[in-house]
Amino acid sequence: MVWSCWKMFNRTNRIDMLLQGGLCVGHLTELVGPSSSGKTQICLKVASRVATRYMGGVVFIDTGNSFSPLRIAHFINQIPDTIFKEVEQNILEKVMSQILCHSVFDIFAMLDVVHQLEYSLRSQVQTGADQVRLLIVDSISSLITPILGGSGPHGRALMISAGFLLKKLAHEHNLAVVVTNHMVGGEGGILKPALGESWKSIPHVRLLLSRDPGSSICHMSILKHSYMASGRAARFMI
Repeated sequence: MVWSCWKMFNRTNRIDMLLQGGLCVGHLTELVGPSSSGKTQICLKVASRVATRYMGGVVFIDTGNSFSPLRIAHFINQIPDTIFKEVEQNILEKVMSQILCHSVFDIFAMLDVVHQLEYSLRSQVQTGADQVRLLIVDSISSLITPILGGSGPHGRALMISAGFLLKKLAHEHNLAVVVTNHMVGGEGGILKPALGESWKSIPHVRLLLSRDPGSSICHMSILKHSYMASGRAARFMI
């Protein structure tokens, strides 16, 4: 089966080579990694690329004040095409108009945004309007972790419900969904993805990020993928 992909960077970038194209449309992709491993930078880079190259709408759900218009502008200015350089300001304004950022600080606010997006996407299908192509939640773990405390099942059920809603949006409306997740200490102090085993089965794709100490060199490895073997890895710089 051939999957449509949004290239995360460009055809020569090692991340796109690792993923054989980029983000899969119709899939929920999870970026997992410790603080400062590059999760947010990748989200901003992908948002700028989808809005610029594919002229698609992007919804960015920001849970920790990580969204940076200045960083988006930096990524746009790196585009080598001279036509973009000649009309740089117009392109920047157009791209920023394609990226809609929502600041949310609890899971219920996120669900409200996602339900509103679902309604909007259905309306766009009926009217033929340009559709949102990418949904980013940075980070979903900061919203879910607070509701997982205690022994009650409500928090876990809400987490599963949110995960399946994101997958449903991706599948039914042909968009890529990206979420970020932090790391927590496991047995023997070894870091592992937060949110536990119940969440582990939800994303179609899980990508582990890390960064060399004191360096700008990052690493990405495949923990899980719908049609690629786990364990493949690449080094890159943002």
